[in-house]
Amino acid sequence: MRIPFFSKTPEPPEFYKNYAAQFSGKSLPEFEQARFIVFDTETTGTNAREDRMLSIGALELKGNTISLSSSFELYVEQDVFNEEAVAIHGILRENRKYKKVTEEEAVKAFLEFIGDAILVGHHVGFDIGIINYALKRLGAPKLKNKFTDTGVLYKRTVHLVNITDPNKVYTLDDLCEELNISRTDRHKAMGDAYITALAFLKILSKLKTNKKFKLKQILLN
Repeated sequence: MRIPFFSKTPEPPEFYKNYAAQFSGKSLPEFEQARFIVFDTETTGTNAREDRMLSIGALELKGNTISLSSSFELYVEQDVFNEEAVAIHGILRENRKYKKVTEEEAVKAFLEFIGDAILVGHHVGFDIGIINYALKRLGAPKLKNKFTDTGVLYKRTVHLVNITDPNKVYTLDDLCEELNISRTDRHKAMGDAYITALAFLKILSKLKTNKKFKLKQILLN
């Protein structure tokens, strides 16, 4: 009788083990105690598998307060270059204005910064995908963090009073206009993270009018 061969799952790298250990036995905190990390990536394009991150910007948010003293910003060496994308984010391959790190260094530092926090982004699935494919290239599994999306959450607030366009997708510029948020530093990772953090707080203030509102209601995973 032929015995089937089962390949052994590769051991995750040590940096990922340290990151993953923070989730062991954890339950959801109360809303006011929850630590959120609002983040954004600038990339060489819109294909999470093929494109690469150029920069990551992230801010800590806790108790309805954005902590500017607890922030994260890195620029990444460009192994993939897309000239068309430069017109959007302005990050040049040989720009000496920013100190750049390798993709591996950026991912390790990002995981150390976020810990087990809840991730927040605008159309966050793409940014998470960019990080997950970078992790895959390092032989590591995907991000374990809970996450939410300001685009999805904003649609919920709009639909409280208006359901005439259920298929509309709200861009970050739409949120800036609708919520009266300045577009300063738009299309820079840290700038977009800050804009998203402001939008998140304004959206939460609308959703929290329901006194029974719970943290789990905004999570998408």
